[in-house]
Amino acid sequence: MKTITFSEALGEAILEEMQRDDTIFTYGEDIAKQGGIFGAYKSLLGKFPNRIFDTPISEEAIYGSALGAALVGMRPMVEFHFSDFLFTGIQSITLQIEKIRYMTGGQGKLHLLLRGPDGVSNSAAAQHSESIETIFMHIPGIKIIIPSTPYDIKGMIKTSLRSDDPIICFEHKSLYSQKGEVPEEEYLIPLGKADIKKEGKDITVVTISRMVHESLKAANELVKDGIDLEIIDLRTLLPWDKETVIKSVQKTNRLIIAHETWRRAGWGAEIASTIQEEAFDSLDAPIIRIGAYNVPMPFSSVLQNFVTPDKQNIITAAKKMMGEM
Repeated sequence: MKTITFSEALGEAILEEMQRDDTIFTYGEDIAKQGGIFGAYKSLLGKFPNRIFDTPISEEAIYGSALGAALVGMRPMVEFHFSDFLFTGIQSITLQIEKIRYMTGGQGKLHLLLRGPDGVSNSAAAQHSESIETIFMHIPGIKIIIPSTPYDIKGMIKTSLRSDDPIICFEHKSLYSQKGEVPEEEYLIPLGKADIKKEGKDITVVTISRMVHESLKAANELVKDGIDLEIIDLRTLLPWDKETVIKSVQKTNRLIIAHETWRRAGWGAEIASTIQEEAFDSLDAPIIRIGAYNVPMPFSSVLQNFVTPDKQNIITAAKKMMGEM
């Protein structure tokens, strides 16, 4: 094992897959010359000059051209710069990329990966801080991955680049500099399989991305109060690993769902309703959902921290659930 950053693990995955498969090419804004705004392409500077290139600021053209390339057998990987700006190319994604395989009866295979940063950053304000994964979970036709560690990002990107399905990968800005262990040898992580980051007996916490780390921090503090959390990192949001979550809830009999995206109609509601429908008899307490307040992200760092969930929200929910508040 070696210890590298999330960004370095991502760069390794891209490098290894481009060396393995010459149909893979990647493009976006500020990646070929700058190395990406969060450094994911730093290790690729000067490599693959005809397969890594910068684009104009025109998301509709970027995503539309990726669709065309995928339909003729190439494997494009597009960096969307900030997830907020996926909306400026939404027609190519929701009307075409997510529907072509269905509309062609499976003939139009789309070996296509959209990836890039999402989530809160220091005073990035309302247009550069959103977690919008729920929107793409609602519309059928695309897989959604959201890795939380260097190990996960490398294994899941490699799997995604070998897939025949369109995939979108959200990478939280705060994770790019985080370090973790990654094997020296090649490995793949299957999509749709959750990872139990910490086993516990009292409360199941289902989460993704930055909130995995906040949940682990909360678990470390709650041990002092005799509360033992089980932390499940979904890793893939669509399809999500229902079996692992239900099995955990059957053990702990309690469920907290924690995500950074807005609480109102966030993806946590889908998880909660599924458990309510299929594992209600296992619950000893009402399900608690944790998410951001339903407001645009403020510029003020004080207000940003106020509206964004963190470990304290999980600690408070856990104590309430266990009858200590």
